[in-house]
Amino acid sequence: MTRTYWAAGAAVVLAVLFAVGATVATATGGPGGADAAGSAKAPALYSPDAGFARDMAVHHQQAVEMSFIVRDRTQDDPVRGLAYDIANTQANQRGMLLGWLDLWGLPKVLADEPPMSWMQAAEGGGEHAGHAGHGAAKPGALMPGMATREELDRLGAANGRDAEVLYLQLMTDHHKGGVAMAKGCAVQCRTPAERALAQGMVEAQQSELTLMADMLKQRGAAPRG
Repeated sequence: MTRTYWAAGAAVVLAVLFAVGATVATATGGPGGADAAGSAKAPALYSPDAGFARDMAVHHQQAVEMSFIVRDRTQDDPVRGLAYDIANTQANQRGMLLGWLDLWGLPKVLADEPPMSWMQAAEGGGEHAGHAGHGAAKPGALMPGMATREELDRLGAANGRDAEVLYLQLMTDHHKGGVAMAKGCAVQCRTPAERALAQGMVEAQQSELTLMADMLKQRGAAPRG
């Protein structure tokens, strides 16, 4: 358990460091900067690059919210440590994604763009299109993997082991949805820095999925579904 936890923690730290470096490169015209920041090559409004940035920013925001909720519902150090790492990493990555949209001169929200439409419309479709293989979002959830308002309320009302188990189950679902999105961008996005960040998300969140499965098993529980 300890070895797995520190391995996941190291992956999170590396993801944060990469996010900072990629942001600097993009803003200063380093590797990937010309494609990302150059006005002549900025991604189009409905491109996978822009759609991923908008959708993943929303997806990450909920992970941050859930992590702050569980922090106050348990005194368990491993769960609180995991929640801190997830909140810190995903808040940083969210800032990166929104910063790219600013650099590209694109809106952060599009009223006429359904969630995940960038995956459905991507050229060639393929296994990533439309969140293929991960089903539609459950009723009350904005995107696959995201929790409903009712589930967030349940988390906020739980305490101790109950809060730990529900958080780990909700975050497992959340990470599975996030990994599918990030894999889609790693294939479809054209901005090198964004593709690399997406691949980093895949690796870090897959490591955390292994960790969370172990933590649930220790608590006599298992991932949902």
